[in-house]
Amino acid sequence: MKIAPEGIVPIAAAVFMACGAWLISPVLGGIMGLCALFLAWFYREPHVDVPSDPQAFVSPADGKVVEVESTDIPFVGNSAKIGIFMTVADVHVNRIPYEGKISFLKYRKGKHLVAFAPKSSEINERLYTGLETKHGNVLLVQIAGLLARRIACRVKVDQFMAKGQAYGMIKFGSKVDVYLPPCVKPIVKIGDRVKAGSSVIGMVLEDEGSDIVEQKSS
Repeated sequence: MKIAPEGIVPIAAAVFMACGAWLISPVLGGIMGLCALFLAWFYREPHVDVPSDPQAFVSPADGKVVEVESTDIPFVGNSAKIGIFMTVADVHVNRIPYEGKISFLKYRKGKHLVAFAPKSSEINERLYTGLETKHGNVLLVQIAGLLARRIACRVKVDQFMAKGQAYGMIKFGSKVDVYLPPCVKPIVKIGDRVKAGSSVIGMVLEDEGSDIVEQKSS
């Protein structure tokens, strides 16, 4: 298991402060040391086994499925929207659901409501990532939550990405929405636990017409 690049600076700073605090007070140094260990744990980036099935779309985030519904948006068309909520305990590295090219990146300032709130997808701070795949367009939305105050992006427009490849992270509790192409049917339901890059959330149908099941969290 490795540390996410976004965590190197804060972890190093915490270790430095822990060493300095130890000279003043071993107790204070121990507390700061625990903070450094927490940061190292939070910024973990574990290896993932990406499914080889060419029909499978994988989860972009670790967490709990809180939303599955049909929608229609300009970049994707008639699609299935899957919302995944990440707690502080979940791995926060986000991954690409299917191989393709980054079409656009669009950042929007916003509020910091709890990420599972119904309107968080529309009014919270968020980053839109457009992905072009051979099965159609995918839209990924990283949404900052109550504790999450920074969305980190690792990709650039026109960059080609492999399925399961890390493309960014959101810090300290948040949500990711993924809009699947019209020919991809969701196979997860509300309440399911998923892992970024390894859990299959949708399968390509042989025909383009998909019966998208709408679900809403209670």
